[in-house]
Amino acid sequence: MRKISFILLFILLSTYVALAQQAKYVFYYIGDGMGVNQVQGTELYRGELEGKIGISPIVFTQFPYATTATTFSATNGVTDSAAAGTALSTGNKTKNGALGVEKDLTTDVSSVAVWAQESGKRVGIATSVSIDHATPAAFYAHNPSRKNYYQIGLDLFKAGFDFYAGSDFLDPTNKKDTSGTAENLYQMIEKRGYTLARGYKDYLKKAKKAEKMILFQSEEASANDKTAIPYAIDRSKNDLTLSDITRSAINFLTKDSSKGFFLMVEGGKIDWACHSNDAATAFYEIIDMDEAVKVAYEFYAQHPDETLIVITADHETGGLVLGTGAYALNLQVLKNQKVSENGFTRILNDLRKKNNNKVSWEKVQKALKDNFGFWENVKLTQEQESRLESVYKESFEGLNGKMELSEYAQNEPLAAEAKRIIDEIAMVGWTSGGHSAGYVPVFAIGAGAELLQGRIDNTDIPKKIAKAAGYKIPE
Repeated sequence: MRKISFILLFILLSTYVALAQQAKYVFYYIGDGMGVNQVQGTELYRGELEGKIGISPIVFTQFPYATTATTFSATNGVTDSAAAGTALSTGNKTKNGALGVEKDLTTDVSSVAVWAQESGKRVGIATSVSIDHATPAAFYAHNPSRKNYYQIGLDLFKAGFDFYAGSDFLDPTNKKDTSGTAENLYQMIEKRGYTLARGYKDYLKKAKKAEKMILFQSEEASANDKTAIPYAIDRSKNDLTLSDITRSAINFLTKDSSKGFFLMVEGGKIDWACHSNDAATAFYEIIDMDEAVKVAYEFYAQHPDETLIVITADHETGGLVLGTGAYALNLQVLKNQKVSENGFTRILNDLRKKNNNKVSWEKVQKALKDNFGFWENVKLTQEQESRLESVYKESFEGLNGKMELSEYAQNEPLAAEAKRIIDEIAMVGWTSGGHSAGYVPVFAIGAGAELLQGRIDNTDIPKKIAKAAGYKIPE
């Protein structure tokens, strides 16, 4: 009898320990396009700003568990964000461009967010870009094409998660529908039991009474650019931030603290900056995502035995090279860049409007001094200055000036050249304007973080999160 009692006690204690180690609260951060060198470059840049050769660590790189993950898709050695997002959310490889389906493009696969929901957790999906973009959509949508934004928006409501946040919807009216009968996604918000907040202050006003929440940037900000919230380097005082979004998500998802939650947060514009080969902007986007991670870490510090934070990326973008042959870096020069390439394009466009498209070289020089530090804090070679003047003449005086295209932007040729020159002076290089197959980093802290060790594939990450949190994975 005593032997049976000891066995029963051991089983009960083992069960208690297992439950105590489960992650009640899960934060899953995805830095889109954030390869190993993007993270290393950010820390080396911060180190140079402190006057040293070496790194100044950001918060998430100091987490106790760190490894790397492979990112290839089911059909391509180099993945896109839809296939990578599907791998990171569902644990399944799929074809580039597809969301939440197997590579046959017809068989739906569920995500770790759904597994959390089915386990009784509250669920949030958040991003710095549009809520129907590839990475966030991979957690709730099922579609053979990431470009079917309206259908993806419908899937958002079908999933019925508690909290969504991003810049906006990309196609709320279904532009492809010529019949004009498609229901507007904005009109569906209230019908489906959601409250729409526009900006952080509006969220604070509406959150208490809301059953479910969608948080977008202000209507004014969306009228300017609905595709994403502004880059950190371009941000104005009233712009919505990834930290605001994270803080709102935690506040909303803990309204019923007994349930626990799963929250995915994407730093989506790291990728955009890397597509543009814009080093300063990319580094500031990573620092900005780290600020959002700090919000989660503050929560972790209050619930260390029940919280798991995982940081990773869907792929590397741009083939970033730290060092271009001189066995040196000069990253601190990037502090002189005050705007993104896209932000400087807007400045040049404003100059064109104010001067009836007749902008003198002197005015352009002043803009370059003010926004890149050229000729003052940043010395140019004669060859670099000649390049700027040549592009100015083609773009502002000639008829041959063409906008420079990257994946998510069309920029003034002079903005692109200024960015190339400051990256050149910083001794940073890029191999392409697309994705690469480079390893991506994985960092973790908290309950179950020890599961994320050794070299892994991106499909392993959601499964390990599910194991740490006790979610049931469908067979």
